[in-house]
Amino acid sequence: MRTNVELDDALLEEAFQLTNVRTKKELLHLALRELIRTRKKRNLLDLSGHIQFAEDFDPKALRVDRYVSG
Repeated sequence: MRTNVELDDALLEEAFQLTNVRTKKELLHLALRELIRTRKKRNLLDLSGHIQFAEDFDPKALRVDRYVSG
């Protein structure tokens, strides 16, 4: 999607200094991915304390031992 926007030059300069990206397009894509990632993480944190596990739930039983050679 093609969009024209006016961006704050100081924010752009700081963002370029903090990242490895070279173009404004790459920078905006990175910013959008980071925004989505942090919002999804926050949404998961909002669930904290609202999920009830069964009393006999054993999370260790679900783990696969990666160090066992077979």
